[in-house]
Amino acid sequence: MPVSNAVDILMIEDRDEDIELALMALKKHNLANNIKVAKDGEEALKFIFAIGEDSDEAINRPPKLILLDLKLPKVSGFEVLRKIRADERTKFTPVVILTSSSESDDISEGYKLGANSYIIKPVNFDKFVKAVSEVGLYWLLLNSPPK
Repeated sequence: MPVSNAVDILMIEDRDEDIELALMALKKHNLANNIKVAKDGEEALKFIFAIGEDSDEAINRPPKLILLDLKLPKVSGFEVLRKIRADERTKFTPVVILTSSSESDDISEGYKLGANSYIIKPVNFDKFVKAVSEVGLYWLLLNSPPK
């Protein structure tokens, strides 16, 4: 994948309202130049692993950050995370679970499968925007990923 087309953030989210708010927050703070949205787990896996229409592009440069919802159509967020962590090319890609689930089993399972962080989506608009902005700031600007 050419560097100019490289994805900074892959957002895996099926709710249009959450997508719109997150994109607004990230762009407002200039945290990502290229954001890709996948609306279900199957679409996300096809993009991450260059399957189908993207099959001619290698995944040698995965997204800098993946924002992952858990309750997704087709393939669950847990299964997406499991496959990301099982592949040598993506196992160190930061994955932040951003979900409405506050179930302790979901939180435990997310970390067990290798999530870097688990954030429960705030219901309040301003708090949601702030949470997404802070996640982007930390993972894109402050964090030092392995080379």
